Amino acid sequence: MSQPTSAASSPFATEDWDLVIHSDPGWFQLHLRDLWRYRDLLRMFVWRDFVAVYKQTILGPIWFFIQPLLTTATFTIIFSGVAKLPTDGLPPLLFYFAGTAPWNYFAAAVTKTSATFTSNSNLFGKIYFPRLISPLSVVISTLVQFGIQFLLLFGIMGWYLFKGAAIHPNWGGIVVMTPLLIALLAGLGLGVGIIVSSLTTKYRDLSFLVTFGVQLAMYATPVVYPLSMVPEKYRHWLELNPMTSIIEAFRAVYLGVGSFSWGALGYSTAFVMVVLFCGVLIFNRVEKSFMDTV
Repeated sequence: MSQPTSAASSPFATEDWDLVIHSDPGWFQLHLRDLWRYRDLLRMFVWRDFVAVYKQTILGPIWFFIQPLLTTATFTIIFSGVAKLPTDGLPPLLFYFAGTAPWNYFAAAVTKTSATFTSNSNLFGKIYFPRLISPLSVVISTLVQFGIQFLLLFGIMGWYLFKGAAIHPNWGGIVVMTPLLIALLAGLGLGVGIIVSSLTTKYRDLSFLVTFGVQLAMYATPVVYPLSMVPEKYRHWLELNPMTSIIEAFRAVYLGVGSFSWGALGYSTAFVMVVLFCGVLIFNRVEKSFMDTV
């Protein structure tokens, strides 16, 4: 990692170096300022990640719309049509889309960032740059996809409002709460993803469990069912999941239904901050020696 060195201690004191790279074993020597110095590289990585997703495909970015629509249609048929699960009085298509859009962003952030070290080992071994830029670029490029899907959500909302459906968007809440909720999704996805990526440098089994684990976690989150249908004796356990209050807040703000609670959202915020801080610490520690184990 790079940090300034004094003229007395540096072997390069007679030279005017722009950057000095050396081993620094400190846990809290995070050098987050380097992320700003390499912001141009971050922009390049974001563009690369965004373009490479559907490169050489026929439909290209149209898949950003097709995938969530197909997922939502499947949930509507299975969980509403077959299983007859309630949707808090909302049209099933709108209920499921409002849940799957934020969940898909979180899931994509976790699964993609969890492969940071293994998928970039060749690049990391050739040149220095702040390694945290790689997972950050994934979270930001995935956020662009999430934004495109949100436009589709507004389109579906507009259609149902035109038809007179019983949805009550809180427009003021949308403006205020959306940045907070997106920040929580991004922070949690980044934190969990870089923790897993750090552990997979030694324990490759985790890479096989990530996708399965994320899919399983979706059913422990009120994505395909409302929190209101969960029996009271089990609801407390479900609320320990930080994604529960985030999904419920999305539905409460955008559709006017959901078990929104400032206390639950405060718990999720604290959880995200702890996970993100621990993730950055572990990632910073592992990046110094990961080439010996990857």
